Amino acid sequence: MKNVNVRKLALAGILVAVGIVCSPLSIPVGASKCAPIQHFINILGGVFLGPGYAVGMAFVTSLLRNLMGTGTLLAFPGSMCGAFLCGILYKYGKHLPLAYLGELFGTSVIGGILSYPVATLIMGSESALFGFVFPFFVSSCGGTIIAAVLVTAMKRAKIFDAYLGNLRIMPKGEVK
Repeated sequence: MKNVNVRKLALAGILVAVGIVCSPLSIPVGASKCAPIQHFINILGGVFLGPGYAVGMAFVTSLLRNLMGTGTLLAFPGSMCGAFLCGILYKYGKHLPLAYLGELFGTSVIGGILSYPVATLIMGSESALFGFVFPFFVSSCGGTIIAAVLVTAMKRAKIFDAYLGNLRIMPKGEVK
C-alpha cells in the first residue's frame, strides 16, 4: 500500500512538471491566460489519481506558474475547481465523459464565477460576474479534447493501472 502512494506521488510530480514546462503554451483571453495543458493534466490526475491528488496538483502547478510569471491568480480557482469536480465525478461515476464534463463545468462555470472576487478585489481588474466563464470554457475545451483522446487510449491500454498497481492478473494470465 505504501508503495502505491509513492507511485501516485511520483506520477503527480511528473504531471506537475509537465504542466510547468507547458505553461508557456497559453492563450491570452481577457485578463486570463488560458492553458489547455493544465486542464488535460487535471483530467489525468482526476481519473488516474483521484480528486485529492488532482486538486493538489492544480494548486502546486498554479502556485509555481504564478511564481515564475507564466500564470495569473485566476489559475487557482479555475484549475482547482475543475480538478476537484472532474475527480469526484469520475470517482463516483466511473465514466470518462463525467470526468470531462466535470472539468468543463468546474473550471468554466464554478471557477469562472469564483474568479470574479479574485480579479476585482485582489487584482484590481474591472470585470463582470460571468466575465471569466467563456474564456475559461475555451481553455477547458482545448484541454478536454486533448484528454478525451489520450485518456481514453490510456485507459484502454491500462497504462497507469499497471504502474499504480490496480491491474489484477488472473491465474490463467487473463487481465480482469
